Amino acid sequence: MKYHIEKNTVQETLVIPLFGRKLCSELFPDLFRDEKAVKLIEKLDYDFSELEKKSRSMAYRFGALEVAMRENDLMIEVKGYLKTHPKASIVNLGCGLDQTAENCDNGECKIYNLDLPNVMEVRNALLPEGGRIKNVACDLNDISWFDEIDITKGVVFIAAGVFYYFKKEEVKRLFVAMSEKFKSGWLCFDSANKRAVKIMLKTWVKEAGITSIEDYFSIGDVKKDIAPWFNKEKVSSKGYMLGYNDLKDKSVPKLFRLMAKLGDGFMKMKIVKIEF
Repeated sequence: MKYHIEKNTVQETLVIPLFGRKLCSELFPDLFRDEKAVKLIEKLDYDFSELEKKSRSMAYRFGALEVAMRENDLMIEVKGYLKTHPKASIVNLGCGLDQTAENCDNGECKIYNLDLPNVMEVRNALLPEGGRIKNVACDLNDISWFDEIDITKGVVFIAAGVFYYFKKEEVKRLFVAMSEKFKSGWLCFDSANKRAVKIMLKTWVKEAGITSIEDYFSIGDVKKDIAPWFNKEKVSSKGYMLGYNDLKDKSVPKLFRLMAKLGDGFMKMKIVKIEF
């Protein structure tokens, strides 16, 4: 039996990045392949006709490539951590229906997927926990979730498309608290500058009745904007479109590579890594 997703609901927002990963798997199979996303789509009772129509546009296809590259980059970082901490915990913050952590499973690590209760209701139905995988319903700003995580063998956190919806002070509080609790752990997430965040949040801000996003989290310069929050932590970043892959795969249009260069440069689209 398929899981029904209603239109114009919070649940529908989980479908869009999932569809993006499926689309990218079809368009650029030699560059990116997420079999789990393809199989998960098949479990949903949802009218994909509108997304299928949008997927014919170049802009939407580039957006799918963005989603895929972000996942690919985070996987590279997680696998890098697991090389020295094979039994570590992977924690996917604001996971939605993302399976990046599961795609990095080495057979020894523990996996925690965290999101709000209404999101985890969907995830539990489609991707139930079990074995080394645990689903945790929580508000990330309520740091009581810290106690759910086994950190005895190390811990690496990932977040994709999450912190743009947080205010700067909320992110600062969370990051500082994490740095104090999770020594020797890593936090890897995507970021962009204020210009890009305004574009990304345009629709959400309007629907939420927010008149300004000046207080929302963005990064123009990693060293200036977040490194001062910490004492000894190492903070680094790479462009998330071209920092890990040059996108010279023959299936990727030259226009997309140009757009990727503009994204990493003009929009400061980065994968940020904080080593606590």
